[in-house]
Amino acid sequence: MSAPIGGQRSFDDLGTPLHDTTFCVLDLETTGGNRNDDMITEIGAVKVRGGECLGTFHTLVNPGRAIPPQITVLTGLTDAVVCTAPRIEAVLGSLVDFLGDAVFVAHNAAFDLAFVRAALARDDRADYRPTVVDTAALARRLLRDEVPNCKLGTLASRLRLDHTPTHRALDDALATTDLLHLLLERAAGLGVLGLDDLVTLAKLAGHPQARKLTMTSKLPRTPGVYLFCGNRDEVLYVGKATNLRQRVRSYFGREDRRRIGPMLREMQRISHLELADPLSAEVVETRLIARMLPRYNRAGTRSDKYCYVKLDVDTPWPRLSVVKVPAATGDHLGPLPSRSTANLVVEAIQSAVPLRRCSTRLGVNFEPAPGATPCSAAQLGVSQCPCAGQADRPTYTAAVAVARRALAGEPGPVAGTLSGRMTDLAAAQRYEEAAMVRDRLQALMTAIRRHQLVAALLAAERVVVRRGDVTWIVDAGRLVDVTVSGTAGRALPVDPPDDPVRGRPLRADAVDEALCLAKYFDRHAARLEVVACSGTWRFPLDVSAEMPRLGAPGETGQSSNVVANSTSVAPS
Repeated sequence: MSAPIGGQRSFDDLGTPLHDTTFCVLDLETTGGNRNDDMITEIGAVKVRGGECLGTFHTLVNPGRAIPPQITVLTGLTDAVVCTAPRIEAVLGSLVDFLGDAVFVAHNAAFDLAFVRAALARDDRADYRPTVVDTAALARRLLRDEVPNCKLGTLASRLRLDHTPTHRALDDALATTDLLHLLLERAAGLGVLGLDDLVTLAKLAGHPQARKLTMTSKLPRTPGVYLFCGNRDEVLYVGKATNLRQRVRSYFGREDRRRIGPMLREMQRISHLELADPLSAEVVETRLIARMLPRYNRAGTRSDKYCYVKLDVDTPWPRLSVVKVPAATGDHLGPLPSRSTANLVVEAIQSAVPLRRCSTRLGVNFEPAPGATPCSAAQLGVSQCPCAGQADRPTYTAAVAVARRALAGEPGPVAGTLSGRMTDLAAAQRYEEAAMVRDRLQALMTAIRRHQLVAALLAAERVVVRRGDVTWIVDAGRLVDVTVSGTAGRALPVDPPDDPVRGRPLRADAVDEALCLAKYFDRHAARLEVVACSGTWRFPLDVSAEMPRLGAPGETGQSSNVVANSTSVAPS
């Protein structure tokens, strides 16, 4: 199969200055509006760059069928006029050559492009997927308040274009070219100087804050971090981008998140930090959000809500609990994003191993009171209750060992128990209970995956990693420097978190950065070169911590689908 014509452009191509961009303005006349049933009768095209006409293309086309009377009235084309013209199959080769890799421009471009692509498909030629600029959409964006409508004839008359459209292909193409040049001048007033800006501008749909687009005119097309600032230079929002200019301008398009509109109304200034690569941008974004706590950021602003799951293994009868700050002793899992997540993890482990659930302090010399009533969990047979004297030491010690393994990143026994229970409940059509077990299991596996990623990063200690031209230096889970193409170290604009305490759980204010680095290294491990490592490089991690399946095909029937969609109504 032939490769597509005019393939997807790179960011560098899209960032080409408009005065260096080649546009091919095309107009078609057809026998009707259906691209599948109707045929092309005339083609007109004009190629321009930097305001200079590079050439024109014009031909009549024999459609192989009668031209409807209403089309003749509109265009003046009759069967007699086109009967000696070439068929479209004989014209397509020359047309494709003329179009080349230029930007495709038309008034209501979807119509003309659809007919071109349909003709190519019927002739078994390669598909045509150019970068498209629609002058009708641009006119609606830039001129709507000046004209009664955005028809080509109306625009040509009101704006006094050099060429007048006549419903003939070349005349209309020349008029559309005049319109394009006028629109480019208007767009420049909004800071539209590159092709990517122009393509985006047509999608803005009259955004109420579009006047602020001028704030983006000096943003580079490189990775970095952007900051939306309010009246008193208060930072409202911090974000990252692979292409700063493109990302910030996208907020003025069809971004319909509820908080975006109020944020753009408050925004009075945009500042940015240009960085070496997207990973560095994500790390710096994480640091800025954690320290500035911008009002319109949600992700990353909740480190004060992070919690740990603790197993107090130094006590005679260890129990699980949720704590805000890790203790000097005991096993910990975390930090986890919220107390509710931590509680789900605790419930997952308690559902699989019979640890005590009461909060009574049990010292070495504890003796249960005569006739003490066991807790409700013990009465249900799902936990042991040493505070009532109903606990077997060997059994309890074995349960603690299983829980410790789970907190250390080896959830096999716990996950197996919960997975089997979930399958049994689903098979018994107890869907709500199965969904509850699923949620607990998912919370546990996600928490352990986080733990494994952070542990792998910390195990590397100080490591120098290279990908292409970029080299990262990571120490104790923190990005401390970035270099490009072997140049001198580029100081990051925001200092890293304090050095973590060795041998203790990572602090809540450092885990987001560590996860950012660990996920990147795990995802791209095959493309990375480890230049130096003072510890152990463990990436990529295995997939043992992924969500377990309900069972082999045929063992559980449709139970996995039922549990996966816990909102489904159980069959009667």
